[in-house]
Amino acid sequence: MTFDFDRVIDRRGTHAAKYDMMAARTGVTAPDGIPMWVADMEFAAPEPVRARLARAIEHGVLGYYGDDAGWRASIVDWMGARHGWAVDPDWITPSAGVCAALGIAAQAFAEPGEGVVIFPPVYHMFAAMIRFAGRRPVECPLVETQGRYAMDVDRLADTLPADARVVFLCSPHNPGGTVWRPDELRALAAFCAERGLILVSDEVWHDLVFDGARHTPTAIAAPEIADRLITCAAPSKTFNLAGGQTAEVIIADADLRRRYRAAANATHGASCNLFGMLAAEAAYREGAPWLGALLPYLARNRDLFAAGVAEAIPGARAMALDATYLAWVDFAGTGLSADEIAARITQRARIGVNAGPSFGPGGETRARFNLACPRATVEEAVSRLADAFADLRG
Repeated sequence: MTFDFDRVIDRRGTHAAKYDMMAARTGVTAPDGIPMWVADMEFAAPEPVRARLARAIEHGVLGYYGDDAGWRASIVDWMGARHGWAVDPDWITPSAGVCAALGIAAQAFAEPGEGVVIFPPVYHMFAAMIRFAGRRPVECPLVETQGRYAMDVDRLADTLPADARVVFLCSPHNPGGTVWRPDELRALAAFCAERGLILVSDEVWHDLVFDGARHTPTAIAAPEIADRLITCAAPSKTFNLAGGQTAEVIIADADLRRRYRAAANATHGASCNLFGMLAAEAAYREGAPWLGALLPYLARNRDLFAAGVAEAIPGARAMALDATYLAWVDFAGTGLSADEIAARITQRARIGVNAGPSFGPGGETRARFNLACPRATVEEAVSRLADAFADLRG
């Protein structure tokens, strides 16, 4: 079975945020702008997914989704086969995406104005969802050590405010691509247990992990904190199904699950999108071969881009990427200001990216590039960056 990830698919004018919102969100207005910002892929979803959705369209009646037993079973089977995690189907609650689940968790386990811990630089929607819920982000910046991020739990112990109630963890990490080791997860879990904190582990990137690294679900690394652990996952990143707005929230503890569901029900937040649920089940059931071909393609894009940036821009480097398809590039060594870096990327290179400062402290001189695109697009991006920073090469 072959998969054509080199095929260029025109998405302009299709309600694709990545293209149709690029000017408003990144400042790139050029007709030939390259969208490398929002985290969806330029690849068609797996054929079994498209076939399942086509059958639903052909049927013609697009009513409410019901009977999710098959969806639950597909998650149980995927987690068991892929991650060695034995999930009970009763532990699973649907959600209209991981961000929705984060907002529900913040409301369920913290009162208005109370603190929710995050580890910046981190996915910008963490802080946004906390604020939308009327809670307060508590930042404990990551430490970069030997090319990867580390959580400073000792610092968190010294600075944790008395009203902190919840911790949001991004595992694997977005934007840095760090895959947390089991001992790191256990250390954070032990801290949460000691301080009475609920740990929400966003594991949406768990399947996009490259050779040489292995994702460990927090539930496996630290089963002793099942009474305070919420795991959020989805097929959206793995199989490019973000538009389906469907995620799974996995909670082993019955009381914790009851409290989460009560908050979700208050906003109809556990309702199901027909197309999202059908796509998710099909992807988990039949998408493994597609993912198997995708990962080495993304790894080659990662390596090509990192080498190209290092050669083209003295003082710039892409962080080692063990997971995700998001290159996290640090331009600090160029000596340029954050504004100048952004201008060169967006105006000279005409590439729409996620600006580093949006991810919080530690992102000031960085930018996030989405590499889930045809290889020719990555090559063109590297060429444009080389031109935009040509003066730095003397």
